Amino acid sequence: MTHTSRRTVLTALATAAVAGPLVGTVAAAPAHATDEFDLYTSNTDLYTKLAGQEGTEFARRYKRHELLDHSYTDRHPYNRTTVLAMHGGGIEMGTSELCFGIAGYHPATLQPLDDGLGVHDYWMFEGLRSSNNRELHVTAKNNDDHVCQSMVRSSLNVLSLHGCTAAQAHTANPQAVVVGGLNERFKSLLKAEFDRVGIAWKDGNDPEVRDLAGINPDNPCNRTMLGKGGQLELTTELRAAMFSVNTRAGRAGSTTPKYWDFVRACRTAVAKLHQGPDQVIL
Repeated sequence: MTHTSRRTVLTALATAAVAGPLVGTVAAAPAHATDEFDLYTSNTDLYTKLAGQEGTEFARRYKRHELLDHSYTDRHPYNRTTVLAMHGGGIEMGTSELCFGIAGYHPATLQPLDDGLGVHDYWMFEGLRSSNNRELHVTAKNNDDHVCQSMVRSSLNVLSLHGCTAAQAHTANPQAVVVGGLNERFKSLLKAEFDRVGIAWKDGNDPEVRDLAGINPDNPCNRTMLGKGGQLELTTELRAAMFSVNTRAGRAGSTTPKYWDFVRACRTAVAKLHQGPDQVIL
C-alpha cells in the first residue's frame, strides 16, 4: 500500500518543502475559525481558481487503507476512524505532522508507529507557499473536497485538527487545546487522556470558544456515519512546543516529547472509542 498524494508536481513540492525559504514558523499567521476572511467559498472554488498550481501553491495528501474481503468465512478489519488536517502545511502549522502521527505514521518517514494502536485513514490539505498561506484557508463547513467527503462519510469517527491562538482559546495556559465536535464520548476520552499527559484543555461547549466548538453539522468532523465526531483546536504556543525546528522543512524531523505526548493521548482516546457499542461492525 502506498501513501496517496494528489500533488501534480512531486519535484516542486519536495523542493518547496526542503530547499525553500525557511520561513513561516507557527506564529507567522493568525488562525481564524470562521470564513470571515476566506478568499474562497469552497475547496472546489479554490481548486478552480488555482488550477494548475497544485504541488506548488497547495497540496492534498491522503491515505485510505485497503479494504477487502474475498473469504466466505474470515472477517477482515474495518477502519473506523479518519484523521483530518484541513488547514495543514503553512496554513495552521504543525497540523499536518500531527495528522500523520495520530493516524499512526511517523511524520518524517511515514513508517507505521510501533505502539500497538494500529493505523487510521487520513486526509490533509496543505499550504505550500513561503508566505500568505492564510489566503488558502477554507473554513471547515465549506470543505467540499470529494475525497475528503467520501472518507468522512464512510467513517464512524473523524478527528479533525486545527490551529488557533491562545486569545481565541481563552485559556490561562497558552499551551492548550480546545476539545470540540458533536461526539461527547469522544470528547470525554480525549480530555481524560490530555489530563494524563498534562496537556491543558478547554471544552468546546464553553460559550467563550463557540467559534472553535466544531458543532456545525456541516463540519466534516460531524459528517460521519454516526453524525458526530471530534475536533481539536491547538493554540499556537502548544504547536510551537511540539517541534524544535519550527519550519516546514524542519518540523517532521524535530518532534519533541510534547508532540509524542499529544499523539499518544489522541491515539489512546481513539482506541478506547473503538470499544464502544456504536463502533461494532456487524
